[in-house]
Amino acid sequence: MSYAKRERRNRAQGKARAILRRCGGCGKKKEFICSGKFRVNANGRRLDVWLIYRCEKCGHTLNVPIYERAAPGKLPPELYERFLDNDWELAMEYAGDRGFLKGLGYELA
Repeated sequence: MSYAKRERRNRAQGKARAILRRCGGCGKKKEFICSGKFRVNANGRRLDVWLIYRCEKCGHTLNVPIYERAAPGKLPPELYERFLDNDWELAMEYAGDRGFLKGLGYELA
């Protein structure tokens, strides 16, 4: 990875919101930081898309739902490709969206 790309990611990650959550690995309430990656799963005719967060201490993962049981036609093809490509900017948009995270019931750090 180039130096400029790494620096851009570090700056973007600083703007992303951390989530406070009880960690299954540590057993305590810890900050979970956005990994910048998505998990896309197809189950029959439905799609699930999650944004992956990691415990800053032990690396235990947390999947934050973006789409659950969505019909494939509901997602624009360009957006679907960005999820599959783990588009960093898109991940940071979701991670930095306070209303989105609060609406899902997550406590922000």
